[in-house]
Amino acid sequence: MTSATAARPTFVLVHGSGGSSYMWAPVQRELALLGHRSLAVDLPGHGPDAQYPLAYQAPQDLDALAVEPSTLAGVTLRDNADMVADTVRRVAEHGPVVLVGTSLGGMTTTVVGNEIPGLIDRTVSISAWSCVRRGNPIEYMAVPECADSLFAGLVAFNVGDPSVLGVGRSNYRTADPDLLATLKAATMAEATDAQFMALVNILQPDESMAVIGGDGRGHADTWGTIPRSYIRLTNDRSIPLALQDLLIAEADELTPDNPYDVHTLESSHAGFVLQAPKVAGILDGLAL
Repeated sequence: MTSATAARPTFVLVHGSGGSSYMWAPVQRELALLGHRSLAVDLPGHGPDAQYPLAYQAPQDLDALAVEPSTLAGVTLRDNADMVADTVRRVAEHGPVVLVGTSLGGMTTTVVGNEIPGLIDRTVSISAWSCVRRGNPIEYMAVPECADSLFAGLVAFNVGDPSVLGVGRSNYRTADPDLLATLKAATMAEATDAQFMALVNILQPDESMAVIGGDGRGHADTWGTIPRSYIRLTNDRSIPLALQDLLIAEADELTPDNPYDVHTLESSHAGFVLQAPKVAGILDGLAL
């Protein structure tokens, strides 16, 4: 490895709820074309380790699905952070690290920043839950800036009792056109129907309630010391723009001498993957 190559960062990419490393493929392709290394993680119980019960297949058995034990039950935010921190440690042996999180993945990247700030050269939040005053998305749902979120409408996807299963279980394989329309509006409104269904078919049904309800607050003396960037998504109806701006403002108040470097894309919550060249271009600029 040449010194010039070693000086360039590796982007460690962390997915959101129901996601996996697969969602990062378009961005990774564009980063590679710009000469960058990247590594997309699968958080515990995601990606190849995901659970897709037989009752989730077609024809579905929703009664059985409602009580099927989840392999994600009991997986905590601490488990996610430990896994990503170990990845960062290994990647840091080869040069600088830029840690990128989107959506719920922002909680994991923030906790990792609290743990090993000296090994992270920059954090990047893409419309992510980078919490400061409140610990998690559940607590932020009550703030006025969340009023325009369509997240509440997605509760109709739920199968089973989260308090019993230990997970929120969503039936993304529903054929209900109204539910699918709500999900598209909340996550990828600008996509074609074909692009949206491609997203739906890589989503996992379960997400741990211990992760969603964990404490992902950034601390001033650790996470707050890392240079950080936020990519705002103007058309996001899951984490509305006003709520993204609140998260940015709270972090900047926490560490006024180390404010966010802010970028903006006209995109829905997951629609940024359809603009992979633009996303990679922003990340490329941060690598200079």
